Amino acid sequence: MDQDSHCTTERELLEAVSKITTFSTPSPSDEEQNQPKTEISCQGRKENPEKDDLQGCNASLRPNSSMTTKELQEYWRNEKRQCRQVKLLFEIPSTRIVEHHLSKYVMYKIIILQTGSFDSNKSVIERRYSDFEKLHRNLLEEFSEEMEDVAFPKKTLTGNFTEEIINERKLAFKDYLRLLYSMKYIRRSKKFIDFLTRLELQEAYGCLRGGHYTKALEILLEVIGLQERLTRGNPVSIVPTLCAIVVCHKDLENLASAFEYGEKALSRLRVHTSHRYYIPLLETMITLAYELGKDFLSLQEKLEEWKAKKDPIRVFTLKELAVREYVQ
Repeated sequence: MDQDSHCTTERELLEAVSKITTFSTPSPSDEEQNQPKTEISCQGRKENPEKDDLQGCNASLRPNSSMTTKELQEYWRNEKRQCRQVKLLFEIPSTRIVEHHLSKYVMYKIIILQTGSFDSNKSVIERRYSDFEKLHRNLLEEFSEEMEDVAFPKKTLTGNFTEEIINERKLAFKDYLRLLYSMKYIRRSKKFIDFLTRLELQEAYGCLRGGHYTKALEILLEVIGLQERLTRGNPVSIVPTLCAIVVCHKDLENLASAFEYGEKALSRLRVHTSHRYYIPLLETMITLAYELGKDFLSLQEKLEEWKAKKDPIRVFTLKELAVREYVQ
C-alpha cells in the first residue's frame, strides 16, 4: 500500500469512528424506562445523565489524527465493548457464624454473576452486617433522595443468630443489593464499588507489602474481574490494580504475564499521560520488553517524548506506587 492509500485509509477510519461516537448513543431500553421510582428521582436530580454516559464511555480513548490505523481499529473495538452495559446479579446462598474472643457475627457469602450468559468468572465475597450498615450510612449521606425509600434490615436485641433471622436477612440483603445496583448513579458510585472490592484489595496490598506475592496475586486476579464489570464506563480506575498485578508477576519472575497485564494498563492510559502511574508503568514495560526480546524502542520513544514535554520531577517506581495503595 502506498503512502496516499494509507493516509486515505486512516482518514476513512477517523470519519467512521467520529460518526459512531456521534450517533451511537442508545435509546433508553424498556428496562431503563421501567426502573424503580428511586432511579427516576436520581435522573431528575442530575442535569444531563446522557452526557455523563457518553463521557464515561469515551473516558479511555478518543480518536485523533496521531493514531495509527491499528490504534484506530482498537479504539473502535473498545468503544463497542465499553458502551455495552454489563448487568450483574447478586445472590447470597449461604452464611457462616464467626466467633473471635468476645466477638460473634454472621458472614454473608455474596456471589456476583453477569447475567445473559453462562458466567464462569463469578465473583465471591463475604460481608458482615456491619459492612452493609456502613454502606447504607454512606449512601444516605451522598444519595439521600434516592435512598429515602430503600429499606434496610434492622438490628434486633435478641435472636440475631437464629436460623430464622439469618435467612430473613439473606433475602433482605440480596434484594437490597439488587435495588442499589438498579440505580445508575449508585452502582457507579465509589462507595458502592468500594463495598464490593475494598476489603479484598486491602488484603491483597497488605500481602504485597509483606512480600507475599503469590497470595497477593491470587486475590488481585479475583478482584480485577469484578472491578472491570463495575467500572466499565471508567476503565482508567482499575489501572492501579493492573499495575499491582504487574508488580507481583514481575517479582515472581513471570515476565510474560507481567508484560501482558502491563499492556492492558498502558492501553487505558494512552490519552492519560499525566496519570501518576503512566511513567512508572512505561519504565517497567521497557525493562520487561527488553528482557523478553520484544520491541522496547517504541516504548522508549514515548518515554523520551514525555520527558521532553515535562519538567524533571521525582518519579516513583511502579512497586513504590503499588505499596502505597490502601495503607490503613
